[in-house]
Amino acid sequence: MISLIKYSGLASICRTSGHLQGTLQTHLKVLSAGLKTYEIPPDYSDVVLPQRPKLKFLNKIPNLKKGPKKEGKRLRDIQGPAKAANAFTTGEYAIVAMGGGFIHHGHMEMIRLTINRQMDPRTTFASWRIQGPYKPITRKGLGQRMGGGKGAIDHYVTPVRYGRFIVEVGGRVEFGEVEPILNKVAKKLPFPAKVVSRESFAAMQNEQAEREENNQNPWTFKRIVQGNMLGIRKVLSPYEMKTNGRFTGKFHLPWRV
Repeated sequence: MISLIKYSGLASICRTSGHLQGTLQTHLKVLSAGLKTYEIPPDYSDVVLPQRPKLKFLNKIPNLKKGPKKEGKRLRDIQGPAKAANAFTTGEYAIVAMGGGFIHHGHMEMIRLTINRQMDPRTTFASWRIQGPYKPITRKGLGQRMGGGKGAIDHYVTPVRYGRFIVEVGGRVEFGEVEPILNKVAKKLPFPAKVVSRESFAAMQNEQAEREENNQNPWTFKRIVQGNMLGIRKVLSPYEMKTNGRFTGKFHLPWRV
């Protein structure tokens, strides 16, 4: 009887000591010595900052030699891919339009003030990749009757297409330092936009080319249109046939190959 009591007491002590040892091991930090490998810092020896690194002020009204002329809407100005300012020049990071739209002077001032206030001009520079407002937008006053001709010019805008660079940033900075500032700007634009670097922009282009090359679905939009299956050409415009259905107005369809 005494031996059984001693055995049970020893077992309980062992259980409690094992529990304490386990809890202590979970809260102890194991120190180990060794060599740490760090990434090699980027080399900015070949980066030359311009004399005026900040974004310049863009005029609200274009400087015209003659009087301004009224124009129609011309929505084709924001349709399809951009044919200009669609590649990097001197910077390393940029804001790219992922759809079409119009930028007015208020958006440009928001971009200029946000970037100029938060960037360090001693290590960073920024440059515009769009023009100042030049397309006139007409509007009639409140309370006017229908008719009476086209309204007066109210303000000017800049049309932007898919793939157009809005702002380009470079200098002795890394992508992690610039990305939060550019993301803050991209969310306030009137069309979808994305912050990219040279590497990520090249990866986007390679991904699209790879999808076209390794596509296993034989029934592509281009083949269906060329074969005029079910008389589809009756309901398609020449613009859609030219872009192979990748754009619906100002919207880009990235999944269509």
